[in-house]
Amino acid sequence: MSTTAVPAVTSTGQPVLILKEGSSQSKGREAQRNNITAASLVAEIVKSSLGPRGMDKMLVDTLGDVTITNDGATILKEIDVQHPAAKMMVEISKATDSEVGDGTTSTVVLAGSLLEKAGTLIDKEVHPTIIVDGYRKAAAKAIEELDSFAIRVEAGDRSWLSKIAKTSLSTKVVSRDAEHLSGLVVDSLLQVADKQADGSYKVDIDNVKVEKKPGSSVQDTQLIKGIVVDKEVVHAGMPKRVEKAKIALVNTALEIEKTEFDAKINISDPSQMKAFLDEEARMLKAMVDKVTSVGANVVVCQKGIDDIAQHYLAKAGVLAVRRVKMSDMEKLAKATGGRVVTTLEEMAASDLGQAALVEERKIEEDKWVFVEGCKNPKAVTILIRGGGQRIVDEAERSVHDAVMTVKDTLETPAVVAGAGAPEAELAQRLRKYADSLPGREQLAVQKFADSLEVIPLTIAENAGMSPLDVQVELSSAHGQGKLWHGVDTRAGKVADMESKGVFEPLVVKEQVIKSATEAVSMILRIDDVIAAGKSKAPPMPRGGGGGDMGGDY
Repeated sequence: MSTTAVPAVTSTGQPVLILKEGSSQSKGREAQRNNITAASLVAEIVKSSLGPRGMDKMLVDTLGDVTITNDGATILKEIDVQHPAAKMMVEISKATDSEVGDGTTSTVVLAGSLLEKAGTLIDKEVHPTIIVDGYRKAAAKAIEELDSFAIRVEAGDRSWLSKIAKTSLSTKVVSRDAEHLSGLVVDSLLQVADKQADGSYKVDIDNVKVEKKPGSSVQDTQLIKGIVVDKEVVHAGMPKRVEKAKIALVNTALEIEKTEFDAKINISDPSQMKAFLDEEARMLKAMVDKVTSVGANVVVCQKGIDDIAQHYLAKAGVLAVRRVKMSDMEKLAKATGGRVVTTLEEMAASDLGQAALVEERKIEEDKWVFVEGCKNPKAVTILIRGGGQRIVDEAERSVHDAVMTVKDTLETPAVVAGAGAPEAELAQRLRKYADSLPGREQLAVQKFADSLEVIPLTIAENAGMSPLDVQVELSSAHGQGKLWHGVDTRAGKVADMESKGVFEPLVVKEQVIKSATEAVSMILRIDDVIAAGKSKAPPMPRGGGGGDMGGDY
């Protein structure tokens, strides 16, 4: 029932106002139904984009900017969701994206299905708390079972990592270039990964810089063993290409610094003016001499470079770039083995980074500086190309997901087959587990199993297959112990996905189950929604400037 804020009256008929005027409140079954419906609608939006044959969404913002994507997190981030329960679905997709980078659509689809199934139980008078307890037990059991049948792989095994990257990319717009892109992703992460003493890997994905530029095709995307800086060489007289580069990374301005306090110089003679300017030039030349004396032939400066300093650097045959972002400076230090120096006085030859080649290249209408051929770079760049801006934007999102899944597998070397195979297997096992539970909780566990099956069935539906036939075939295959049978969307039938090389990281699957269960548990426990009334604008003061503007409006 929906009420306004007049819950009671006194014996004299005076209303007792608990809530602010204009507030609204929905209670009990109605509040739950509203929340379930809103969250399920969000799941419905992204459902059609799940799987290799999923459709894309075109999102147009208030400024008319267009985004074309099938990435669940991006879709939900771009659409402005208002309903509070629906916002929680957006939050779980964001959390899954930042934690494991993939599986965002699956998380939302699973959460939506869990809520719908919970709604049918609530209609049968099963209390939401019992459903939540059942769901939590089912999630814990599902994660335990997942762990028991996951395939342990050798950390850093290139062939496994390549399969993981390819599976992630094959569900995206760039699927036809999955082979090429997956090789670049795996190479980049193996390059920047730090091997620990115990043989495990730690990966900071910030060390994989992704730059994008429309033009050419996705096939021309390349991995640069170094860093691409989106700046141009500062002076026309400087060399545009330096081989065997020795790179000075400078975090200070090659300029005469202004004093922090106001200072005046009284000049009574033109020669004094000349002496002042000559002294400035001499100081700038001393700075340049210091840089060249340690053997640097490339300067990358985070701050400005004075025109006179540019002239002296050009004369010395030094290639210089200025106003480079601090994040790029740090990546350059990791890539070239150099050190970012804050004062020129302290600079030594040992601080210089090294690269086989530093070159300015024109990409489309921009000039960028490429630092490449670093010996053992701990930071690299993937330069994404594509036919148009929308394509490179989506390619960048796809590469990010692939980078994250490979990182997950490097750090936790365990995988499961994809294409809905693990969900179908878990559904079978959870139904057996439900039989061992007393009371109504087993109903919730059975509904959890049904919800897990929604993942393979949605993949099949999006590929134009019959969900009913797929459900029967999957149940039959998994009933016969065929662990890795999933939905082969290309062949249009249920098949062994292990032999097809379709794999996903175990941690992604676990995160999907955890995130969806937690969000659903929170939504189901809400039985009262109290919304504050919209605050009115304060009345304008009367009189003043342009006549009477007062009064409420």
